[in-house]
Amino acid sequence: MTDRVLIGAASAPNVAAVLLVNQANDGRDSHIAHEALLRTPGRPISTMSIEACGGSVKAIAQGTTLAGALADAIAKAEREEFPVSELIMAAECGGSDATSGMASNPVVGVCADILIDFGGTVCFSETTEMMGAEHILARRACNEEVARRIIEIVANVEKAANAVGATVAGGNPTPGNMAGGLSTIEEKSLGCILKGGTRPVQGVLDFAQPITGKGLWLMDTPGHDAVSVSAKAAGGSHLNIFTTGRGSPLGNAIQPVMKVCANAATVAKMSDNFDFSAAPIISGLATKEAMGRELYRLMIAVCSGQLAVAEAIGHYEFAIHHIGILD
Repeated sequence: MTDRVLIGAASAPNVAAVLLVNQANDGRDSHIAHEALLRTPGRPISTMSIEACGGSVKAIAQGTTLAGALADAIAKAEREEFPVSELIMAAECGGSDATSGMASNPVVGVCADILIDFGGTVCFSETTEMMGAEHILARRACNEEVARRIIEIVANVEKAANAVGATVAGGNPTPGNMAGGLSTIEEKSLGCILKGGTRPVQGVLDFAQPITGKGLWLMDTPGHDAVSVSAKAAGGSHLNIFTTGRGSPLGNAIQPVMKVCANAATVAKMSDNFDFSAAPIISGLATKEAMGRELYRLMIAVCSGQLAVAEAIGHYEFAIHHIGILD
């Protein structure tokens, strides 16, 4: 799993050059570099081993030299226009409250529909937070096999929890979710799936699997925000639109993470952490359709170079899922 995510990160569309640092001198860094180059031929990639360098101090010196050479190699790169149909948007929710399902997630869903209608791609995830709503999502599958997979991955999550004497509903919704007005896992799930919009689900992807098709895709990930965002980034998405009602400062190391909140009180408390407020929907001053179009325009601006607030603040989280994974 670690190799899969690192290969995905090294070949991600936002990454211009890569320095792979391995502790051991066992060739693992070269393997990751080779696999990444198969996906992105010509990308500048250097590898190094701390052991081969003779320890951390020497490795830092060597890494600094290699990183400088990589920076020089990409210094002359110029920005180019590309059609919006090539854009891959990821969607995430974390720290959800009642406003997430009522406004934030529906607004992201409208934005997702617009991008898909222009020929683009959207990927959403968080399998643990679809329980109780998987049958509704399965109705939107493009065929019976995709519908079967949607039901299957949600069932697998519950089986994994049962294997250690727990249930998904036992920890979901969280205390924060309940304080924010969510009462059951089903209620939370019904809001969660709205961020995927209304278009047909084209397929189910494994964790960090490359996102290669057009339209709407579902990735099988846990609900842990940093892990789920990183999985879709390693899968090849260009940016993530992240909804939160309770508040979250999360960013990502290799892609912009735009924050959307519809809770006016949270927006007031953490105004530095949000790119977009959907609170006017809750107060009856705007529709989800109008705000979805506005969010889409902001997304295009971020893709064109405008910093998301998590980037500006310096949030660059990245996490890899290991629990229950054997490979």
